[in-house]
Amino acid sequence: MPKLAEPLYGAGTIGPYTFEEFLEVAAAFHGTASPGLMLGGFMVDAARRILPHGILYDALVETVKCLPDAVQLLTPPTYGNGWMQIHNLGRFSVSLFDKYSGEGVRAWIDPQRLGDWPEIQAWYLKTKRKKDQDRERLFAEIKAAGRNVCLVSAIQLRRELLGRPPMGRIGICPVCGESYPLADGPVCRGCAGQSPYAAVEPRPVRGAVNGRGRAAGSAPVDRARCHSCRVCVYPNCPSVKTAP
Repeated sequence: MPKLAEPLYGAGTIGPYTFEEFLEVAAAFHGTASPGLMLGGFMVDAARRILPHGILYDALVETVKCLPDAVQLLTPPTYGNGWMQIHNLGRFSVSLFDKYSGEGVRAWIDPQRLGDWPEIQAWYLKTKRKKDQDRERLFAEIKAAGRNVCLVSAIQLRRELLGRPPMGRIGICPVCGESYPLADGPVCRGCAGQSPYAAVEPRPVRGAVNGRGRAAGSAPVDRARCHSCRVCVYPNCPSVKTAP
């Protein structure tokens, strides 16, 4: 394993790509080749170069901005396959670790190393508005700096963060009729008040809901007695309290 805060030096490649190739790959996947994704590519590459060869590893990212896509482009872990964890600590950092032992390396941008790279420093510390940034110079600095602005250190992941807990039994939510993990409770989390959607009048669905906004053939729901979604049209909703 590396010593703490070990600087990395080397060629300007990002994984199997040249800098210019990764610009194209990043733009195709991310929508644009952002500075965060390009620097993130060097960070992921820095961490991966120190991992022992042949191990199965997972990833942990400490921000939701750009860096997760660098992991997904350059390593097997993705958010979809469950091998990448995102803990939004607000830090631009990524860790790669043995999925069984939790031993690994963490890479981040060292602010102390940005003095020679004023455009990267202004972007990283947000001291210059985006419209005032010199994008051409910024990307030229990122290419020239490469992994030299990264530091890595050895880490040990907490035991409870290793592996993926089984989903457990699946049931059908009595409110919305969709499947969900029964461990979440008597109704799915969406119908328990965690839905990201605004409460709106339900639209009629042929064969399910009539034009007045309730299940066909059911009695009107007293919404004043509903303590959950307040737009329920299902006659068997457990959130609707019956009158005493």
